[in-house]
Amino acid sequence: MTHPSTRRTVLLATGASALAAGCSKYGDSNDSGSSSVQASGGQELAKTADIPVGGGKIFKKEKVVVTQPKKDEFKAFSAICTHQGCTVSAVADGTINCPCHGSKYHIADGSVAGGPAPKPLPAEQIDVQGNSIRLA
Repeated sequence: MTHPSTRRTVLLATGASALAAGCSKYGDSNDSGSSSVQASGGQELAKTADIPVGGGKIFKKEKVVVTQPKKDEFKAFSAICTHQGCTVSAVADGTINCPCHGSKYHIADGSVAGGPAPKPLPAEQIDVQGNSIRLA
């Protein structure tokens, strides 16, 4: 015996499908840029000269942002906003900025500088040797 679909059933099924589809972009795919798998350790991200003092650079594929708060001091953080999972889009005026809802993080420690972000950006491990910055 089949039951006619109710509005609630259709909405629940549609919502579950949308949620599954939305979450799938964070799976283990190996396509260009949509993978949640981070780059392997040892991969060179940049030269130290590529990271401006008082600023930083976002590596979207690796989902990492590297900053240089002070001369020759390099830090790395996840490029995924802790508010709703958007990728940060800019580093300017001493903050790492998310385009989705305006969250901002300090370049020195990843702590929240403003916006709805509930917690700091997680630190990432890098290795700086000579003029090369690599994922650790």
